[in-house]
Amino acid sequence: MTKEDELKRSKLLALSLLAGACAVFLATSFMQRGFWTDGLRAVSEAAMVGALADWFAVVALFRKVPIPFVSRHTAIIPNNKDRIADNLAGFVEEKFLKPESLAAVILKTDPATNVAEWLKEPANRAYLATHLAKLVPEILATADDARIQQLLKDALHAAIGKLDMAPSLGTVIASLTREGRHQELLDDGMRALIGILNRPTTRQLMAELITSWLKREHAAMELVLPTEWISENGAVMIANTLNNIMENVAADKDHKLRVRFDDMVQRFVVRLQTDPAFIAKGEDFKRYLRDSATFNRYTQDIWTSVRDWIRADIAAEDSRLNAGVMQAGAWLSEELLSHPDMRASLNQHLAGMARTLAPAFSSFLTRHISDTVKAWDNKDMSRQIELNIGKDLQFIRVNGTLVGAMIGLLLYLLSTAVSLL
Repeated sequence: MTKEDELKRSKLLALSLLAGACAVFLATSFMQRGFWTDGLRAVSEAAMVGALADWFAVVALFRKVPIPFVSRHTAIIPNNKDRIADNLAGFVEEKFLKPESLAAVILKTDPATNVAEWLKEPANRAYLATHLAKLVPEILATADDARIQQLLKDALHAAIGKLDMAPSLGTVIASLTREGRHQELLDDGMRALIGILNRPTTRQLMAELITSWLKREHAAMELVLPTEWISENGAVMIANTLNNIMENVAADKDHKLRVRFDDMVQRFVVRLQTDPAFIAKGEDFKRYLRDSATFNRYTQDIWTSVRDWIRADIAAEDSRLNAGVMQAGAWLSEELLSHPDMRASLNQHLAGMARTLAPAFSSFLTRHISDTVKAWDNKDMSRQIELNIGKDLQFIRVNGTLVGAMIGLLLYLLSTAVSLL
């Protein structure tokens, strides 16, 4: 049953009770007076008064009732649409969109745990992967639109044009090397190089290079000297020497090689930021990124290949992307469920975001609610409200009829008792 059918049905019930009260009143008006006849008439009179009074109260909410002196106080909802819109928006903002209220709801509901529990179920992860797969073709279609591509290209060129390549790179390197962090990179690099030099394959390659060098540069001596022994031991000596140098550098924080490395990095940063030659090279690189047909064609070819692979993978039954989403969901669920501190931190950050974003979002939403309601047609607004709450309002008429009848009966009994006394 539709809302309109329900409203008609409830109106018919209220009207039927009023009609019944009217019928009883008319019937008793032509009957011989007596205790029961007068009682029924009194009950029907009070029921009609209650029904008509509540009918007026309900109808006056939605439509104008042409009764002298009181008609200007009818059609309450259409006549006060703008004030209702503002009050509704204010109510939503006050009761639902306060920053502290939203933050409290987030902390109470524990969204991090809820997400983790939801992702724990394979069916939910499959559901997520399926819906993400449906979004990918739309995103790719947007990126393939020539107008969107031109917009992205213009935005990229504008960003590149505003970027000072060499000075910006110098600033980045300066930040990365602050507090001697580049020395840690040097240590990592030396450890990696020591590991490479200690590999048997590396030493064999060095021995082969020494042998090749002897045969090329000292062919006559190579026939007399123990070439294989020299190559093997030379490779070991070179590797051990380099190992010793790097171990010494690693152990000595003030080693002269570290000082030279630090000076070299600092000079490089200064040159990037101030040297006209480096700045000019940066500008040349910007022009290459912006104007080079070869580079643009190359990036377009890469994008085409990636796009085609994504489309083919999404369409495949054994999609790697879907499998990746499933695995990522399982991993995230396991990590969140096994680390309560992480969940608490995420919830706190979400609450902080709610506190920060709530005022702007609240202002936008309440303004949208108010403007939307104000833009409605008066009659349409009244009709929509009546369809949604009119069914319940009709029971006011029903109750008014019944309560009026009971009051009429009570008053009749009291008046009869008084007359008898």
